[in-house]
Amino acid sequence: MAARRRTLRILTGAAAASLALISTAWSRPAPPGHEVRAQAPAAEGPATLCAPAGVLRGADGERATVSLCAGSGTPVMAVSAPANCSRPGTSVRYACLTSGTWTAKRQGRTVASGTLPGSQPYPGPGVYDVTATVHVRSTPGGVDLRGTVRAVLTLSAPKQRPTHRVEVDRTTLRRGATTTLTYRVYRDSEQGDGSARFGLIGEESRGVRISTADARCVNPLIGRAPSKARLAYSVDCALTDLQPGRPATVRVQVTQGSACSTVVSKLGYWMPRGQALYTGGMVEGPTVGCG
Repeated sequence: MAARRRTLRILTGAAAASLALISTAWSRPAPPGHEVRAQAPAAEGPATLCAPAGVLRGADGERATVSLCAGSGTPVMAVSAPANCSRPGTSVRYACLTSGTWTAKRQGRTVASGTLPGSQPYPGPGVYDVTATVHVRSTPGGVDLRGTVRAVLTLSAPKQRPTHRVEVDRTTLRRGATTTLTYRVYRDSEQGDGSARFGLIGEESRGVRISTADARCVNPLIGRAPSKARLAYSVDCALTDLQPGRPATVRVQVTQGSACSTVVSKLGYWMPRGQALYTGGMVEGPTVGCG
C-alpha cells in the first residue's frame, strides 16, 4: 500500500508539472514568425449585384416590384431591371417583361447609360446611383405599368486592364475632300491570339466613301447572291498578326461630299478559352469628326 501511495504522489506531481507548463506556454506571446494571418481575399470575379429600386402601381391595384441589377468583373457593366408582377383578386403567377432605359451616375457625374437590358464599358469600382425609366408588362396580360425607379449599387470589382486598343492620327475630316487616316491597332495582353476584326463606318445618308488598298480589308458585301454590291461607307479588316509590341497599321481614304460625316471604329477580338463559345470582346475605337 505504501508503494502504491508513493506511485500516486509521483503521478500527481507529474500531472501538476504538465499543467503548469501548459499554463505558462499559453500565457506567453506567440514567438515572432509564427503569427497566424488571415489570407488575402481572392480577386473578385464576375458577379451581379441587385437592389430593390421601386414599386409601380396601377389604378386597379396592379403592382410591379422592380429591382435594378448591375454586373461587374468583366469589361462591361450589364444593367437589367427584373420585376415581380401581381394583381389583386387573382392567384395567377405572372412573368414580367421589363424594358426601358437606364443611367448610372458616380459622384454626381453620368458615367454610363443605355437601354434595358444593356451593357456599357465598366467604369470601375464605386458607388453608383442608377436610375431607370421602365415599362413593365406581364405574361399573361393584366399588368402594364410605366414609371421611374432608382437604386444605389456599390460595385467593388476592379476595372480590368484593356487587352486591345485603337489609335488614329487625326481627329477631324474635311468637307468636300479626301483625307487619309492611319489607324494603329494594339494588342497589349499575352492572353488570346493575334486575330481581330477591325471595322470603320460612316453615316450612310451623307454620301461618305471609305476605301483602302490594304489587302486585309474590304468594303462589306451586301444583297443576295449573285449581287456584287458593297457598302461604300464601311470597311472591314481581318487582322491575324497582332502581337504585344507589334501593332497593326491600317490606312484608309475617306472622301467627304458637301455633307459631313463622322467615322467611327471598333475592334472585335478573340480571347480563347478552349472550346467555349463566347470568348471574344469588343473595343470602341476613336471617332473621327468632320469640320
